[in-house]
Amino acid sequence: MDPRSQVLLRQRERFIDQDLLLAGLPADDLLAELPQAHGWSWHAGEAAVLKQRFDQRCHFASTLSDTPYHSAVLFLPKAREQVDYLLQTIAARLNSGANLYLVGEKRTGIERAAKQLQNLGRAIKLDSARHCQLWHVELSQPISAPRDPWQQWSLSNPPHTLAIHSLPGVFSHGRLDKGSALLLEHLADLPGHAWLDYGCGAGVIGASLKQRHPAATLQLLDVDAFAVASSQRTLEANQLDAQVIAADSLAGFANASLDAVISNPPFHQGVDTQYQVSHDLIREAHRVLRPGGELRIVANDFLRYPPLIEQHFAHCETLAHANGFRIYRAIRR
Repeated sequence: MDPRSQVLLRQRERFIDQDLLLAGLPADDLLAELPQAHGWSWHAGEAAVLKQRFDQRCHFASTLSDTPYHSAVLFLPKAREQVDYLLQTIAARLNSGANLYLVGEKRTGIERAAKQLQNLGRAIKLDSARHCQLWHVELSQPISAPRDPWQQWSLSNPPHTLAIHSLPGVFSHGRLDKGSALLLEHLADLPGHAWLDYGCGAGVIGASLKQRHPAATLQLLDVDAFAVASSQRTLEANQLDAQVIAADSLAGFANASLDAVISNPPFHQGVDTQYQVSHDLIREAHRVLRPGGELRIVANDFLRYPPLIEQHFAHCETLAHANGFRIYRAIRR
């Protein structure tokens, strides 16, 4: 069981007999241990696992359901700007006098986040174990819903301009990151017309491609519900037609079904550098690409992606190197 869940269960008497919201919960046995609890997940892979086991007791979405709760636990997300938004959103759904808890690992900034919890009331540390901490605040007065969380900014996409929309916690929220900026400069000559933007975030790459190539059949994929919602809004705002998919892998794609997979893949898991997501992407990309299809990704230049790419594609070409990033290309033979 996840160590954060273990810390919660050390305080089981606080949670066992009440309508409880578990926001951002891990895919473990916690819902089985707390039969009155309901989960809100924004991770497609974890939500699918929980849905299989607990059916109606967990929902995957970028918004909180209207179900009333007596108390709530927020599992600390890694994006600091998302902590404020989620705390405010959850607190606004609870009655005055309700209990709000925050749990997370020490190394991911739980003590810093506890200071953000202070904005809602007097925060008290209840427990510290398994390298995690559990904090609590009693909501002494009603909390207002957060102001409009959406950020919009304009991206030059010659000869057009794109309106990009994003929610807190989405990668590169409210701005163009250096890696995506470099990738946008090197998207010419993609083969075929069936393309996938993997790890789409706010839809910067996918929307740019669709605006430049209206006839292309474009799909955007992300594991995060907030990213999926952001990409959908970006496409709608620019009157672009593309499919947005919530998934944590390419498992749902048929063999040899795509002409190109384009990505600015994530490489962090918490505070650690983690290659597994990218490794899975590279392996699965080879399976779903047609002969002559292409994988094109951007990555920090300190990440050793070429050996991973060569392991599956037998070759790896560097298209560009600038500002600490590289563009890699591999063709399925």
